Amino acid sequence: MPKRSFAPPDSGTARPETTPPSPPVPEPPPPAEVPVEAPVEEVASSAPEEPEPEAPWAPRRKTQPPERPAVDPRAHTASELTEYTIVRRRSDKPGSGWRRAVHVASAGLVNPGVGPAEQRRQELALRIRCPLPGPRQIAVASMKGGVGKTTVTAMLGLMLSEHRGDRIVALDANPDAGTLAERLTGRTDSTVRDLLDSLGNVGSLSDIARFTSLSGRLQVLASEQDPARGEAFDRAEYERVCAVLSRFYNVVVTDSGTGMVHSSMDGTLALANSLVIVGSHTVDGASRASRTLDWLVAHGHDELVERAVVVLSQDRTSPEIDGERLVAHFEARSRAVVLVPHDPHLATGSRIELDKLRPATSDAFLELAALVADDFGNPPPVRRG
Repeated sequence: MPKRSFAPPDSGTARPETTPPSPPVPEPPPPAEVPVEAPVEEVASSAPEEPEPEAPWAPRRKTQPPERPAVDPRAHTASELTEYTIVRRRSDKPGSGWRRAVHVASAGLVNPGVGPAEQRRQELALRIRCPLPGPRQIAVASMKGGVGKTTVTAMLGLMLSEHRGDRIVALDANPDAGTLAERLTGRTDSTVRDLLDSLGNVGSLSDIARFTSLSGRLQVLASEQDPARGEAFDRAEYERVCAVLSRFYNVVVTDSGTGMVHSSMDGTLALANSLVIVGSHTVDGASRASRTLDWLVAHGHDELVERAVVVLSQDRTSPEIDGERLVAHFEARSRAVVLVPHDPHLATGSRIELDKLRPATSDAFLELAALVADDFGNPPPVRRG
C-alpha cells in the first residue's frame, strides 16, 4: 500500500510519516496555570487599591497628617489681630525712589512694589506697634551736655507717637531751662511747674492738656524756664508729675538733665523702665557716655544698663576716630547701639520737622524706637540697694 503524507492546513510543505496512519486523536488542553499567591507586600505595590468614592461633604483623607505648626508659648490676646498682621497686601505702593517714579508715571498700572529699604522700614514700624502691657517710663540721659540728648528725646517721642495708636508724652525734666518744647512746638507758656501747682484740679486728660503743647501726635510738657523756680523741681515733685501722667498716658519719655547727682535725676532713674544713653562719635562724647554707664552701675542700676540702648551722634566726628572699636565697646556694655548720621536740619537747633530730615537720619531714629519698643514686654528692671 502506498504511503500517505499528512500536513497541517497552514503548512506549505509535507512531512513524511514513518508510522502507519491512524485516526487523529485530539490532544487534551494544556493544564490551566494556577496563579501563585504573591506576598501581601508585593500585591500592594504592584496593584494599589483604588480609594472608595467619597461623599462630596466628606473631608478629604490624607495618607500622612500634616505637621502642626509650633505653638507659641506666650498667651494670645486680641491685640495680635490687627490690619498689619492679618491683612494680605498684594503689593504695597512704593513711597520713594525709582519705584515710586515708575508707579506715578504709569498712573498706578505698573507697581514694582517696595524696595528693601522701604520693606525694612515697614518691619521696624511693626516692631514699634507691639502690645504695651502697661504704662512705660523711658529716660534719656547723658553725663555730658551738647551731645544731642534733647534731639534724641524729641525724635524718639515723635517716632513712637507716629507709629503707635496710644497716648505718648515727652516730659522735659531739665531743671536748667530745657529746650525740648522749643525744638518740638515752639511753645513754653505752660510748664511742668504750672502743672505741679494745679495737680489737685487734674481729673481728666483734658485737664492735663491745658499744660501741654502738641507736635504731630506727641504731647509735650515743657520745663520751667525760670532757673530759680526750676531748681525746686526735685525727686518728690518729679514722682508726683509722673504719677499723674501715667494715669492718662501710655508712654512717658523724659529728657533728663546733665547732672547725674541732681534730685530729679534720682527720681527719673528710679521710675524708668527703659534707658537711652546719648553720646557722640568723638573722644570726649564717647568717654562721657561710658562714664555715665559706670556711674549707673556703681549706683545699683546694673540691669537698667544691660537693657539700655546707646545712641552715638555723628553730628561732630572725624575720620581719625575708630568707629568700629567705639561701637564694639558699647555693644559689650548695653543691649544695642544706634549711630545717628549728621543731618543739616537737626544741626540748626531749630524746630524739628520730620519731612526735612534725611532718609538715613529718619531710619536711624526709627530703629531706635523699634529697639526701645522691643523692651516693652519685659518687667521693670531690678535695682540694687
